[in-house]
Amino acid sequence: MTTLTIGQLARRCGISRSTLLYYEEQGLLAPARSAAGYRRYGEADVARAEQIRAWRATGMDIPAIAALLRDASHAGPVERRLQEIAAEMARLREQQEVLLRVLGKASPAGIDKAGWTALLRAAGLDDAAMERWHALFEQQAPQAHETFLRSLGLSVPEIEHIRSWSRRMGV
Repeated sequence: MTTLTIGQLARRCGISRSTLLYYEEQGLLAPARSAAGYRRYGEADVARAEQIRAWRATGMDIPAIAALLRDASHAGPVERRLQEIAAEMARLREQQEVLLRVLGKASPAGIDKAGWTALLRAAGLDDAAMERWHALFEQQAPQAHETFLRSLGLSVPEIEHIRSWSRRMGV
């Protein structure tokens, strides 16, 4: 079995030595020790360090990563991070809208909630049909449904409300 020093692991994973020491301090990495007390990293340590680096690149914090390392099948930390990203994207879209209004420019979304509602009504959909449309969208492609609702410039509470009744409605 090939083992790596901390410097070799740092270079291989594109992580600084001090970051690896911090991960060890936080209990994310637990290298073996040589007879002289030097840290030695095996292939499992390399895979773990690369996984930690990948999760950190998504913006996940150390406690969330520690939870995932304990139980990778537990989706809670990933779901929370997705919600944080969605909320941040909504905040950024709101800021973008304000700046576009200041400049007198149109929304990048192109069509807002009122425009979509008018389009669907013109296509012959009544309220019940639009609700069924949302329920089907939520059932078949929940992430795409959320993305669509966000593109309309809806607030996070309104999006959550629409998705909630869409899930309850069933089809």
